[in-house]
Amino acid sequence: MALDERPLVLTGPNGAGKTNLLEAVSMLAPGRGLRGARLSELLHRDGPAGDWPGDPPNWAVSLELETAEGTRQLGTRLDRSSEGRERRIVKIDGLARRGQACLGEVFKVVWLTPQMDGLFRGSAGDRRRFLDRLVAAYDAEQAGRVHAYDYALRERARLFREGMEDPAWLSSLEDAMARHGVALTVARRDLVERLSQAAALAIGPFPAAGLELDCTLGEWLNQEPALIVEDRFKEALARARKGDRDAGAAAVGPHRSDFVVTHRAKQSAAKLCSTGEQKALLISIVLAHARLLTLEHRAPPVLLLDEVVAHLDAERREALFTEILDLRAQAWMTGTERTAFAALGDSAQFRTFLDSRPVAEGQNFPDDVNRGSWS
Repeated sequence: MALDERPLVLTGPNGAGKTNLLEAVSMLAPGRGLRGARLSELLHRDGPAGDWPGDPPNWAVSLELETAEGTRQLGTRLDRSSEGRERRIVKIDGLARRGQACLGEVFKVVWLTPQMDGLFRGSAGDRRRFLDRLVAAYDAEQAGRVHAYDYALRERARLFREGMEDPAWLSSLEDAMARHGVALTVARRDLVERLSQAAALAIGPFPAAGLELDCTLGEWLNQEPALIVEDRFKEALARARKGDRDAGAAAVGPHRSDFVVTHRAKQSAAKLCSTGEQKALLISIVLAHARLLTLEHRAPPVLLLDEVVAHLDAERREALFTEILDLRAQAWMTGTERTAFAALGDSAQFRTFLDSRPVAEGQNFPDDVNRGSWS
């Protein structure tokens, strides 16, 4: 697809492949994309085979990105080892890169999906992942910190389960948990403080949101320097070994933190607000984040907004479109009906999707298209 800088509206019936396209774009950011899916779960059902006869199906995504520094080329694909292990290959400007953090240094992207409408009623883990994606748009290393912390956390729990409580091994894992845990908490806390100021300003009919990080390490960081908090966290983990072994999980750490949102005007926790108010608060946070990112980095992020106008009244739809245009953001928005986006007029570019394929205005599929094999 060849696109210009305007917002993009993708319309078509349910199951046409609109969300698949957004997910493909989201895979050019660090992490598992907008569904959090495993690499093999992203394969098209009848996708193309690998490079050699007998190879299993594969997938790849690439794009050219126009930036202030010029055109950049980004690509990522699934790679399988001879032992069957899966990993992502990442390339920038044609060169293979180690790890995924480099993608976040070039491509800033944030998304909203219908599954996130219940974010404030769901688990704290879902809210942490949402917050970490917002952090990653500013600090590309955040995904790596979270991965390293979670790995050490799981390995420590595994040693307890298997009765392999070697003190030196446990100390090494707890040291890693302390280093990465404090670093990711500092990044979360710093963004929440900055974003809270931006979110305090309501955008038209969207409510102003109050934001807080509910985290024990965050409270310690308000009192002491990060290096001292690392030592304090390591000591707490060492003291809690017996209790953590019996409970099967660590009682303290950033994996226990929560991203707390309130409706400022009503002074009400977001989880107690109506479904419509919760969606409006979520959109308000994403728009505030995009505004802050634009001010600090002089360029807006790409916004992937799946079915974002569903259940929004006309006033809020118009306010959303106005803010996107004011930000000069390339927002990718999906919907089943083009009429819901009529207020955008020529300010947006429109594509119709059928069977996972964009169709030009007035064009029908030729009879010989093998729709099942297009990916």
